[in-house]
Amino acid sequence: MVLINFCGIHIITDPALCPRIGVRLAGCTLGPKRLTQPPLSFEELPRIDLVLLSHAHFDHFDLRTLRKFSATTKVITALRTSDLLKSTRLRDVAELRWNETRTLRWTAGELDVTSIYAQHWGARMQRDNYRGYNGYLLERRGRRILFTGDTAVTDRYSELRKRGPIDLAIVPIGAYDPWIRAHCTPEQAVEMMNAAGAKFIMPVHHQTFRLSVESFREPIERFVSALRDEPDRVALREIGETFVLP
Repeated sequence: MVLINFCGIHIITDPALCPRIGVRLAGCTLGPKRLTQPPLSFEELPRIDLVLLSHAHFDHFDLRTLRKFSATTKVITALRTSDLLKSTRLRDVAELRWNETRTLRWTAGELDVTSIYAQHWGARMQRDNYRGYNGYLLERRGRRILFTGDTAVTDRYSELRKRGPIDLAIVPIGAYDPWIRAHCTPEQAVEMMNAAGAKFIMPVHHQTFRLSVESFREPIERFVSALRDEPDRVALREIGETFVLP
């Protein structure tokens, strides 16, 4: 989950602010417990203009959090996932297929959102494997932010270079052991963002929920080590830090 202020437009990616994520039964949540407290509560968030949802996995598509947003908040999500939002107040919802672009408008200006390929999977339960999964490229005032969603290693990110330089890439670095076919390693994350032409890289998807067996600090330590010759490209090292694009 990342909170973005993109030149006055407030965006949040895959918000999950509850103590646990998973299936709700009789008022209880059955699933992984949050290991690191979110730096902001929902009440402390600014007005959110856009929610970006990459796919329907419980740690990315948390309905308890999504039910807190007002009807004025726009949503971009993956194919065949909007039905999950029927229990929320969110109604301005657009599903995007890969390489589809949607231009959104607010009083603060316009934002172009392009859905991009991810090497992942989208099923929320065992049998709904028809659901899509996305990453997103955000473009506004000549600047570009890439949010990959969850992804394993792929050579597809080099295709983004033709759209121009990427100012910031938000990329997952955890949950690769043993799920290497669904999640990239920290070193693979750096290699893919180098191929995409990203200036700065923000690591996410680590130290939040126990989803795999690698140690708590291993992903961020390996990520920082992979960029040891270019430390200024590391957008943040700890959850809750703020990064400002120069």
